[in-house]
Amino acid sequence: MSRLARPAARLATGSRVAGRRLAARLTAWVARGRRADLAGWRAALGCWLRVAALCLGLYLLWRLVRAIPDLMWLLSAAWLAIAWRAGKTTAAETPAEAPDGPDVEAVRTLLLEAMGDADAVHLKTVLAHLQEQGHGKGWTVGDLRARLEALGIPVHLKVKAPGSKSPTRGVRRSDLGPSPVVAEETSTAPSTAA
Repeated sequence: MSRLARPAARLATGSRVAGRRLAARLTAWVARGRRADLAGWRAALGCWLRVAALCLGLYLLWRLVRAIPDLMWLLSAAWLAIAWRAGKTTAAETPAEAPDGPDVEAVRTLLLEAMGDADAVHLKTVLAHLQEQGHGKGWTVGDLRARLEALGIPVHLKVKAPGSKSPTRGVRRSDLGPSPVVAEETSTAPSTAA
């Protein structure tokens, strides 16, 4: 691991977290524009006005950057500072980002446990399972996805799990390899037969 890998990973993680936080705040701000005292399109008019205000703000920012290209340096520096701070808080909250890192086999076992007899499991189900056991407090599905991908466990965009109405992000059993219990049984089966 190079000397710059850890700061680069912190910036990447922080940028992802800061982007999600910004998107969540903007989404919540737009959603607060809906009026409960009205019905139909009039109730959603406030949301549409807020979306229009966001689009106008982005357009004005784009025009400003086009007029003053050096402003991009300031915006980039501000985003780097935000990402650096968000990466620090994420690393402090996450025991999975310890220098040794999490045990991949323990994560595989947890995923297989959450999966049960099914061929796939949604990330929201895994997150609920984790939080029932007292882990991953404050994590979102996106945080869990980032950690799984960092461990080399593929997360698919559309996974259909039993009991779900629509496909969403999840993990498939075929990507995890054979279950440790099945692997033990197959390794001991030939020796008992001999």
